[in-house]
Amino acid sequence: MTLAPLPFPADASGWAAFVADRPAQRIARVREIDARLTSEPELSTVERLELWNDADIALAEALSEAYVISEAHPDAAVRETAETQVQAVESLSAARLLDRELWNAFADAEADGLDADQERLLAHLRRDFRRGGVELDDAQRARARELADRDTELSLTFSRNIRDGRREITVPASGLAGMPQDFLDAHPADENGRVTLTTDYPDLMPIRDYAADRATRTALVSTYNDLAWPENDPILAELLEVRAERARLLGYADWADYETETRMIGSGAEIPAFLSRLDEASRAAADAEYPLLLERLRRDAPDADVVSTADFWYLLGAIKREQYDVDAQLVRSYFPFERVVTGVLDVTGRLLDVEYVAVDEPTWHDDVRTYDVVRGGDRLGRIHLDLHPREGKFNHAACFPLAPGVAARVLPEAALLCNFSRGLLEHDEVVTFFHEFGHLVHDILGGRQRFARFSGVATEWDFVEAPSQLLEEWAWDAGVLASFSADAWGDPIPAALVERMRTADAFGRALEVRRQLGHANVSYHLHVDRPVDLQAETERLYAETSPVQPLPGLHPYAGFGHLTGYGACYYTYQWSLVIARDLLSGFADGLMDPEAARRYRTEVLERGGSRDARDLVEAFLGRASTFDAYREWLAGD
Repeated sequence: MTLAPLPFPADASGWAAFVADRPAQRIARVREIDARLTSEPELSTVERLELWNDADIALAEALSEAYVISEAHPDAAVRETAETQVQAVESLSAARLLDRELWNAFADAEADGLDADQERLLAHLRRDFRRGGVELDDAQRARARELADRDTELSLTFSRNIRDGRREITVPASGLAGMPQDFLDAHPADENGRVTLTTDYPDLMPIRDYAADRATRTALVSTYNDLAWPENDPILAELLEVRAERARLLGYADWADYETETRMIGSGAEIPAFLSRLDEASRAAADAEYPLLLERLRRDAPDADVVSTADFWYLLGAIKREQYDVDAQLVRSYFPFERVVTGVLDVTGRLLDVEYVAVDEPTWHDDVRTYDVVRGGDRLGRIHLDLHPREGKFNHAACFPLAPGVAARVLPEAALLCNFSRGLLEHDEVVTFFHEFGHLVHDILGGRQRFARFSGVATEWDFVEAPSQLLEEWAWDAGVLASFSADAWGDPIPAALVERMRTADAFGRALEVRRQLGHANVSYHLHVDRPVDLQAETERLYAETSPVQPLPGLHPYAGFGHLTGYGACYYTYQWSLVIARDLLSGFADGLMDPEAARRYRTEVLERGGSRDARDLVEAFLGRASTFDAYREWLAGD
């Protein structure tokens, strides 16, 4: 059976209808399904589960489409309509889990005769109802719904303020000392000898990495760290209170406890325990690395007494250039954007036994590149790559589901929203591209599940980063990089340079883990402690976590987009990285080893969320995951 992809409009009026009508149609479909579930007691458990799956499909389609359009469409009015639809779908989803009549259709449903997939869906569904608050009394259920709706509203506003928060500064042309020539060519000085810089990634990342002028680095990083402030200050404060009340109402100690119940880590109390383990594993190495950064900074600024976040990447680059013979500007010369796109498609295609067939169909913007993912003539799914910044667009890098893959029913689709330069890419950006593409292929290859509840990346949320972090390793392999890199003369990046890059990458690794630990501490403690002074507490947490100090008096939490989706659980990135480093051991015979790739594809990616993450990892490795590989990686081994 050939499944049809999403039909996107070709004109403005079509988009206005698309974002208004399609979610409304799917919401109406869900209401019809719910009416059957609550009025036909003769339905068998299997029939009820199939109807619930029908509703899950409709809700996922409505939410995913509206969410991507709200983050990516160039028309502000279309984005606003889409955002309204996101809120409507989220509200309906929360309300259904508070509906006692719906709950009664499953609370005492007979489990006899169900197969493993059906038993799993029934167990997850019952858990979702309980977590939604269906067992509360009438007044409490009404309050639970109010809080869920307010959480959605505040989260959307928080994200919108970040998305629309692009800022500019001007610096003297002399402040661009050390910048690559292509950057200088793209940033001419005005009649007053000043250059405009924005907080968009194609400006921010190169300035952070290469600007020899400390004042320029500090000015732009400071502006970026105040993104969406002061607008998001009261929004976040209220969101934290709403989540705390919601957790208490549902019987949990705090929001972290609520979120972790469905994750590998198991409980909120385990988050600080895990972060303490990271602290112990990284502290000594970070303490050894930091003095080298400070010593290097004092060559440029003799009176400097602290390395700040505005210095960190520049100093890492300088040390790697001077002590490891790795010049990041030379490295980037091998990564023209178009070659990187082609390379990522080629490498992942060979690894996962798929091909990407370009499709010329309307999308939300001319920048978007669309491909069918094909194996043996069979279309497995469709992907959309939206890779450059523009006004009003999501301003980080992430994968967004578009259609929930369901076997023989719905073709999986997903989109990458990134903000890459159209010219040369930093190697870090190449790594980012591989990372986000890892989410993309996970969503597509895992998109042939029987139930939408387990489709694609619908695994435990602290496992979902592991496949992406694993794929980053391909961006560090000399053979892989040689297959698509090329400088201006067409020569691929030398293997010897890649080897030096790998060696140099170990320097600063512990400090980077400390930086990530800072994000995780902020994410956890803001939700659990709910400090009155968000600025002071955030600055304290960052300052105490890493010797590399935050710039004082700023408000990075206001632009910390993960505080909405990841909530108290930013620990996820390091938890997943522990697993990813262990998964890498399954490729002991080479990253392109076809047998390892086949097992990884079938045992991990193609399973989606149909099995617990621990079982996926054990099926691939033949054993339970351990901390050992992560510890060795952190030590530079």
